Amino acid sequence: MFTTLSRRTTVLAASSLLVATAGMAATVDNGVPGTDASVASARPAAENEQRSQPRHTLEPAVQPRPGEVDVCDESGSDDVLWIPDKGAPERGRPIWVHRPPGADSADIPVLYLLHGSTTTHRTLKNADVGARMDEQMCRAGVEFVIAAPFGQEVGGSDTEWGDAADGDFAIETFVTDAAIDAVEGTYQRPRNLRAIGGYSMGGYGAAALALRHPRLYSQAASWGGYFKVDDPSGTFGDDTDSHAPDQLLDTPKAHDIRFFLAEGTEDHTPLQEGSIHGEAERFAAMLRERHMTVQTAFPHGGHDFETWEKTYSQAVSFLTAGWSTPVLAPEPG
Repeated sequence: MFTTLSRRTTVLAASSLLVATAGMAATVDNGVPGTDASVASARPAAENEQRSQPRHTLEPAVQPRPGEVDVCDESGSDDVLWIPDKGAPERGRPIWVHRPPGADSADIPVLYLLHGSTTTHRTLKNADVGARMDEQMCRAGVEFVIAAPFGQEVGGSDTEWGDAADGDFAIETFVTDAAIDAVEGTYQRPRNLRAIGGYSMGGYGAAALALRHPRLYSQAASWGGYFKVDDPSGTFGDDTDSHAPDQLLDTPKAHDIRFFLAEGTEDHTPLQEGSIHGEAERFAAMLRERHMTVQTAFPHGGHDFETWEKTYSQAVSFLTAGWSTPVLAPEPG
């Protein structure tokens, strides 16, 4: 799978206030998508599970302050962490981290971002993802950390953000374990404040890892992704179904994961079978059938950052709505 890069230097215009956008994101979809976004939200299974547990408390949610957070006046800062990993070039795996101003804490959400098959963490940094997201943090009123790990391997194969069946590399394990420890440190986030997203192959990876590790992530965002296995390098060997998002939707504990799916109207990027065109709506339909929360966006354009960043306002409003909604958690003991 290939990812192209188009830099854009013009500043995105501020869109409507978070309250209006979050209201749109809470609309119940009856199976007919809108012109650029559709949302389905219904959770009888989650409610039944919650009722079956004897004692619960509400976990504190993030409180949006549109136009009043620190990033409105000061840009976030960039750093690159370096984690030893024998399966990576130079035996180390970097993570680009973009943090909002001020001290870190466990109540600041984290969005892990996965790059495409022919790109790296540097691609996301050079595409001004940090600056564009800073603008949206200010508008929505919720700051969050962006963490983009390096997902390539020594041999140059398509990793599909997985662990190689032959043991040559373990990128899924890195993302879901070492990367979280490195980025969050002593301020480990609760599941409801951790999201994973990605572009192209990274969009696939975000959906797959969220569903394979539902105790880690509460939301997933995909830009130009696909939701079936497309594994030209044979990373998964014969074990493909357990890595296919469209085969993982009935995973226990995954029913409440929220999905944002963006796909350019002219995105016909080829896969081993078919193309990316239509993948977002195909997967969204499967989510709606299961009464899972999904919002779709179909910006005019192809398979590039210029197209995808048109949806950042919608994506951040969607994520913020999830982060600012109180969730039930079992009381300790």
